[in-house]
Amino acid sequence: MSFQRHVTHVLANDEVNALVNQKSKFKWEMPAEEIPKSKWVGTGEKIKGASDDPFVDVKGKLKDHWQKILSDDLNYRSRFFSLCNSYRDIMHCNKKPFYLKGSKVDSSTMDAYLMHALSHVHRTRDVVIKNDAKLRNDANTDVMEDDSYRDQGFTRPKVLFLLPLKSIARRIVKRLIQLSPLAQKDNSMGQFKKEFGESDDELEEPNSSKPTDFNLLFAGDVEDHFLFGIKFTKKSVKLYSNFYASDIIVASPLALKLKIDGGEVTKKKGRPKENDSDFLSSIEIVVADYGDVISMQNWSHLHAVLEQLNHLPSKEHVTNVMRIRPWYLDEQARYYRQTIILSSYLTPEMNALFNGLCLNYEGKVKLASEFTGVLPKIQLEIRQVYERFDASSIGELDDARFEYFCTKVYPKIQESDEGGVLLFASSYFEYIRLSSFLKSQDASFCRIGEATSQQDISRARLWFFEGQKKILLYSERSHFFHRYKIRGGHHLVVYSLPGRKDFYPELVNMLGESGNPRCNVLFSRLDLLKLERIVGTSSARRLISSDKDMFVFC
Repeated sequence: MSFQRHVTHVLANDEVNALVNQKSKFKWEMPAEEIPKSKWVGTGEKIKGASDDPFVDVKGKLKDHWQKILSDDLNYRSRFFSLCNSYRDIMHCNKKPFYLKGSKVDSSTMDAYLMHALSHVHRTRDVVIKNDAKLRNDANTDVMEDDSYRDQGFTRPKVLFLLPLKSIARRIVKRLIQLSPLAQKDNSMGQFKKEFGESDDELEEPNSSKPTDFNLLFAGDVEDHFLFGIKFTKKSVKLYSNFYASDIIVASPLALKLKIDGGEVTKKKGRPKENDSDFLSSIEIVVADYGDVISMQNWSHLHAVLEQLNHLPSKEHVTNVMRIRPWYLDEQARYYRQTIILSSYLTPEMNALFNGLCLNYEGKVKLASEFTGVLPKIQLEIRQVYERFDASSIGELDDARFEYFCTKVYPKIQESDEGGVLLFASSYFEYIRLSSFLKSQDASFCRIGEATSQQDISRARLWFFEGQKKILLYSERSHFFHRYKIRGGHHLVVYSLPGRKDFYPELVNMLGESGNPRCNVLFSRLDLLKLERIVGTSSARRLISSDKDMFVFC
C-alpha cells in the first residue's frame, strides 16, 4: 500500500545527503491528460501508469461513499488522485480556477487532493486504533522491540490546507465534508456558516462591468485571516477543534504566520499570545492552493510557514514517546512530508520554494506546459515594442531593469510633450522604487498602488484622464484587487510584465480611446515564465535567444 510503504520506509544516510544537497534531477515525463500542451516531469523513479483501480488502497467506506456521490466522475478524479497517492511533492501551476467558468479541471483537482487527505487521515487513525486494541489485549507486548507500534508523530495534526480567502476556505471545507462518509453532527457548522458564509456567492456572476473572473473571485468573503482545526471521530466531523486534537488544520498563510510569531492577541488584557507552533511539528501533507492569489497577498508568509513545519516541539504533548515513528525522533520528518502547490500560473518564487523547501524522499512531480499567448485578446491596432535588457543573474535583475528604464526609457518620456503615460509595475518593490525615482526627477505623475486611499485613487484617475498629470504609476496588485479601467492613456510602458497573463491585454485595451496608442515592454532573458504566457512559448524562446534586443508585435 502507498501509505504503509511511505511511512515505514527507513532513510539511508546517502538518501538524506542527496536530499540535503538537492542532487535529484527531473529526468522522466508522462502525459498530463486533460491539460492541453502539458506534461508531468519528475525526479526519482518514474510513476507507473494509472492502475485499473487507483483507489485500491483506499478504505472501503471512503471508496463506497465517493462512488455514491461522484458516480462516473470518480474516474475523472483518479488521475490527479494517483499523483497525490504517490506521496511525492507536486507542483501544478497551470490549474484552471473555479472563477474561470466552465472549468471542470479545477473541481476534479480539488476533489482529488481532498480525497487523498481524507484517505491519509483515516489510514493514520486506523493504524493507531488497531495498535491500541492490540496493546489492550496483550499487556505483555514490548513496544520497544516492535516497530509496528511506532505509528504516531509528536502531535495529532497531519494535514495542513493553506488558502488565501475565507470564501475559498468555505468552499473547500464544505466539499471536504461532502466527501467524508461521516456525519457533521455538532453545533460547529453553525459557527462556520456565521464566520464563512453559507451561499456559493463566488459561483454566481454579479451584474458588474468588471471582468468575469474578478467578479467570481471576489464575490464571497475576501477576509485573509482565518485558522481552525478539523477533527474526525468514529462517527462525525467536528470543526473548530483544539489544534492538538485536530487531524486537519485550515489556515490562511497570514493567520498562521501571526500564530507562529505570537502575533495574535488574547481576549484578556490585550496581550500577545504565547508563541505556539508545536501543532505543526507532525504535518505530513501540505496543500497550498490558489498560489496565484497568495502571491498577490504576500508570498513570504507562505514561505515562512513552510519553514516552520516539522520542527521538534518545544514541549511534550501527551504522546507516548514509545509510539513515535523513528523518523520524527531522528528529525527527518520534512523528508517524509508531502507538499502540494497549486496555482493558475508559475512564478520564480514558487519555483524557489518547491526546489528549496520540498524535500520529500519519494521525489517531485511538476507540470510543464507550453502556451499560445494572449496577444489575440488585444482589441485595437497597436505597435507593441518589446525591449530586452541584459541581466546576468536573478540577483542583478532588479537593478538592471531599473538602470535600463532610467537611462533608455525615461529620457524619451521626459523629452516628449505628450502625456497619458501609463507606467505599470508588477511588484511592490518596483512600484516603490519607481515612485521614489519619479519624485527625485520632479516628474508630473500620480500613482495607484494597493496602499493608496480611495480618495487619492479617485483624484489620480481624474488628474490622469484630464491630463493634469503626465504619468500614472500603476501596480499589479492594485489591478488585481480592484481591476480599475484607467482612462486617458496614450502610451503604455510595461516596466515588468504582469504575472497574470490576462492583465496584459486588459492594460493594452485601456488605450482604446487614444488616437495614437503605443506600448513598450521591458524584459530580460530571466523573464521567460511571464513572457511565454503572454506572447506564447515559441515566440518567447525566439525573443530570449535572438541576437536582436528589440522586437515588435502588431
